[in-house]
Amino acid sequence: MSEDKRLLLLGDHAIALGALHAGLSGVYAYPGTPSTEITEFIQLSPLAKERNVHSAWCTNEKTAMEAALGMSYAGKRAMVCMKHVGMNVCADPFVNSGMTGVNGGVVVVACDDPSMHSSQDEQDSRFYGKFAMVPILEPSSQQEAYDMMSYAFDMSERLKLPVLMRMVTRMAHSRAVVKVSDTVRDTNNISVPESQLDWVLLPAVARKRNDRLTAMQPDLVKAAEESKLNILAQKGKARMGVIACGIAYNYVCENLNEMADYDVLRISQYPIPTQLVRQMAERCESILVVEDGQPFVEEQVRGILPIKTTIKGRLSGELPRTGELTPDSVRLALGLKAHDVREASQIVAPRPPQLCQGCGHRSVYDSLNEVIHNVYPDTKVFGDIGCYTLGALPPFRTLNSCVDMGASITMAKGAADAGLEHVVAVIGDSTFTHSGMTGLLDAINANAAITVIISDNLTTAMTGGQDSAGLNKYEAICLGLGLDKNHLFVVEPLPKNMPEIARIIRQELEYKGLSVIIPRRECLQTLSRKNKQKAK
Repeated sequence: MSEDKRLLLLGDHAIALGALHAGLSGVYAYPGTPSTEITEFIQLSPLAKERNVHSAWCTNEKTAMEAALGMSYAGKRAMVCMKHVGMNVCADPFVNSGMTGVNGGVVVVACDDPSMHSSQDEQDSRFYGKFAMVPILEPSSQQEAYDMMSYAFDMSERLKLPVLMRMVTRMAHSRAVVKVSDTVRDTNNISVPESQLDWVLLPAVARKRNDRLTAMQPDLVKAAEESKLNILAQKGKARMGVIACGIAYNYVCENLNEMADYDVLRISQYPIPTQLVRQMAERCESILVVEDGQPFVEEQVRGILPIKTTIKGRLSGELPRTGELTPDSVRLALGLKAHDVREASQIVAPRPPQLCQGCGHRSVYDSLNEVIHNVYPDTKVFGDIGCYTLGALPPFRTLNSCVDMGASITMAKGAADAGLEHVVAVIGDSTFTHSGMTGLLDAINANAAITVIISDNLTTAMTGGQDSAGLNKYEAICLGLGLDKNHLFVVEPLPKNMPEIARIIRQELEYKGLSVIIPRRECLQTLSRKNKQKAK
């Protein structure tokens, strides 16, 4: 690889390549937009194959985080990737990893989704980093995302702490030219921690580890203040200061040429550099905080600076409180006239998402709706996260809830506990193994009067057809958890089988106990890709 080699890379791909060049030994992840492409890049990488880098998909984000900690314990460098809501799933091991510390470097990449393009909330993962008291990095460009990986792993091993890297959808899924290094670091040799107790969080040990982590916080702030990733640029008398975080720095830069005097503090490493913020405040009458996500920095700046300093941002209304930032929203907040640019929704007719024609989920909903409309109109159907969530929309309008991964079964059980009858839970195959199995065990132990439909399309379809962890194991899992074999059914969701599927659903809704129906038919998109590969 020549020193001047340049590649056109997605932000996700820049992270993946940067990690490989930094000596990565394993990536652990559960697919979720906008993070999926990081792991997929590594799975297809010749370098990763040559080095035998672990890259198989995990059952969920918690198992991913714990496996990465195991690799770190052995001295190797590991990366964990997920979308923002996955941070909720891995919160237990992630927060505790700050207490245990790490041995081999660990970088946790959380891809947030402002404006909820494919998510159920606008969660800002930076709060998790602050909560766990670990360093946070937030790239402002694809080049920085690539360069940060080596920096992040080195810092993780130097501090003996995990490092959280926060991405957002626009950075993860946009491309830019990235200059890549001709130096590829060797992977670490195996080496286990010297102390046998540091990783054993019994209360006596945990208290000591908590004191250690707390005592490190001033050093983390100092590191951020001295970091090359946090830059304070000053111009003129600077009546106005701008703090720009991550991708928002680009939106600020697009408008700076039209401004007179200003200071700009770019933040890409946290904790926030308090001295740099105070230095800016000494010159500026007002400070605008520009960040994509929640007012994470804005809230902290208000606590750092004296009341006389005017702080503007999402909380004060200069920037919208929700949704992604845009160059124009930042432009208005800077006091400049907006460009005459119309939103896509104003010039393009909206096209609601729909299940693919011929999808097996369609036959499941058609059969279920037939029973609901003709026999049990009081039936409530609790849904889950996946392609089949579209069953809440026209033309089906079947689902009554969708909260989080795995919630369908436990919510259905709770509704039955409350006295509702003819209750149904619909969950997908990958979601079932991700976080539905424990809910099913609760339901089996209580013999809850619910009907669980595990709609199995043999893949993780919603994120592009990744492997499903429980492939061809769902009947065995259900029976192993204690399900009565007389109330386990496997059907093929085809239009010709709809009468039989409807009969089974009706029969099991009449049963005052727990039933599981598994409609199984391969995702059409996955099948099409397989057929194209065979044809080559």
